[in-house]
Amino acid sequence: MDAIAEMFKKLTEASGVPGYEGDVRNVIREYLKDITTIETDKIGSIVCRKDGACERPKIMLAGHMDEIGFMVKYITDEGFIKFSALGGWWSHVLLAQKVVVKSRKGDVVGVIGSKPPHILTSEERDKMVKTKDMYIDVGATKGDEVKEMGIQVGDAIIPVAPFEVMNNGKTFMGKAFDDRTGCAMFIGAIQQLAKEEHPNTVYGVGTVQEEVGLRGARTSSWLVEPDVGFALEVGIAGDVPGVEKDQAQEKLGAGPVILFRDGSMIPNLKLRDFVVDTAKEMEIPIQFDLLEGGGTDAGAIHLHKLGVPGLVLSVPTRHIHSHIGIMHREDYENSVKLLVGVIKRLDVNTVAQLTE
Repeated sequence: MDAIAEMFKKLTEASGVPGYEGDVRNVIREYLKDITTIETDKIGSIVCRKDGACERPKIMLAGHMDEIGFMVKYITDEGFIKFSALGGWWSHVLLAQKVVVKSRKGDVVGVIGSKPPHILTSEERDKMVKTKDMYIDVGATKGDEVKEMGIQVGDAIIPVAPFEVMNNGKTFMGKAFDDRTGCAMFIGAIQQLAKEEHPNTVYGVGTVQEEVGLRGARTSSWLVEPDVGFALEVGIAGDVPGVEKDQAQEKLGAGPVILFRDGSMIPNLKLRDFVVDTAKEMEIPIQFDLLEGGGTDAGAIHLHKLGVPGLVLSVPTRHIHSHIGIMHREDYENSVKLLVGVIKRLDVNTVAQLTE
């Protein structure tokens, strides 16, 4: 693996459901500790400051560290684990998937199960199995055995999906691209800016608990006090069977995506146009899309104090909010290139014009 693939492997294979993002924070710290000044807010978001030629404007690049996962809810007398979802899951993608319970004694592997299909009634077969009717099987035969493994209520449960470079060498497959891709975007941009001049101060922020309410973006905005805020995200790739073009317009390999709307914000129009014009000037392919449901960290950042000009820049990804996603490395590389180009152009006068 080259450096980019190795970084994605470290980021995506780290465990970090909402409220348990420490392993991801450590990976980010390792990559940026020598070129930034690092702080954390009081709920765990990591803030990596890269000084430029001027203290202001302050540019916030936010990628959330948390991935969707589960929490131990209850241990049955028979030794099965009932679980609570952390983030948005579709029940169809859960059954027969491998997971790891992060117990105090170490990792415990298990599988998500439900009532066997052989004994379902015809009526039951036609219904989606609900999460409340599923369980995690860790191979135990009684509840005390599960507790002896160190498992207790409140333990985090992580999907298992090793990172892989796919056969064409251009696409990556793994878990937690939502939103370790955003973390990789600000790491890559700051690494590049460490070699170049920029007329501002840049903050790469790994936020916590985005999947359960954009929480870390709120608290870290008070630490950064941004003049411009970018949420770095994954987008919904519509280049799969069954998706109409007006439902999701993004395609793998066709460039980073600028969202004209998501469920939590409408971007600053001047900033939106500035990024589009910069992409054209730099001859970087870009795509446009809308996300009518769901929100991003930009929704919290742009409401800080009197308001912050904000925008979402994303990398199209297939199969998000499941155990395994697929993304194209060229979309990532172009997103970093665009971010660096935009940041180098965001001086104090340009940023002042965004809100005139």
